[in-house]
Amino acid sequence: MNGSLGAKKQRRMNGSHLFCFGLGYSALALARLLAAEGWSVTGTSRTAEKVAQLSALGFANDVFDREQPLSVDALRGITHILVSIPPDAAGDPALARHGDDIAKLPHLAWLGYLSTTGVYGDRGGGWVDETSALAPTGERGRRRVIAEQGWLELWRSRGVPVHIFRLAAIYGPGRSPFAALNAGSATRIDKPGQVFSRIHVEDLALVLRASIANPRPGAVYNVCDDEPAPPAVVVAYAAELLGIPAPPLVPFAEAGLSPMARSFYADNKRVRSDLIKSELGVALRHPDYRAGLAAILAAEQKAAP
Repeated sequence: MNGSLGAKKQRRMNGSHLFCFGLGYSALALARLLAAEGWSVTGTSRTAEKVAQLSALGFANDVFDREQPLSVDALRGITHILVSIPPDAAGDPALARHGDDIAKLPHLAWLGYLSTTGVYGDRGGGWVDETSALAPTGERGRRRVIAEQGWLELWRSRGVPVHIFRLAAIYGPGRSPFAALNAGSATRIDKPGQVFSRIHVEDLALVLRASIANPRPGAVYNVCDDEPAPPAVVVAYAAELLGIPAPPLVPFAEAGLSPMARSFYADNKRVRSDLIKSELGVALRHPDYRAGLAAILAAEQKAAP
């Protein structure tokens, strides 16, 4: 029997079933990866329209939010859970509404919670790793710290196999500078010394898959590539790949950014992700923004009519 087909058959026999609280951009990357290996994948969305769209892709899902919890049967038979819903002012809705249900699942082998490197706060461009103190500068980061603590307490008190993934800025197909550059609406913000770490969505899925294969409940992993970089440099490189001039630099104070956009610039740090390599054995397909952007553009050009 073909090895790949044999692996798929084995997973189906084992009944591996991933449930995603929030089948959005990041969760879908993992969903597609596991579905291709023969897994069952289901999840939630916030609206009936999104439920219909995802159902058309082959992923059965239900509407879920704090005011509309899942039915008692929605988690039946689940072996793995990914939580990608951000916490709101009242906390993590999945934990609040279904934490007890999750703790009672008899065959749960892995739960991954997608957090953010924003929990580290501002380090003036310095480096952080998983042992660094948590010092969020904004409300979103503080909510994430509380959510992380809640999920980890579910591990400590009830043995739920929780894993925390602190994600850098996520990019990938459909989330890159190319569309804005082609439309002439891209900007390059000039804030001297500012850097961001980032991760290609395909590499995020690989990290999650590696953790599923090598679970260590209570683990915390940073997920980012190997080269933090100024956002203006990334946009300029994308323009170079397109063969067009880079947009002019705009001073940060004159950029007219929304409060949400400005808040991202409040944190300036470089994030280490050595643990995903040394412990999980992950070899990033896109170890820096140059490799990631080149791959996105190549795929877009190949798909173009």
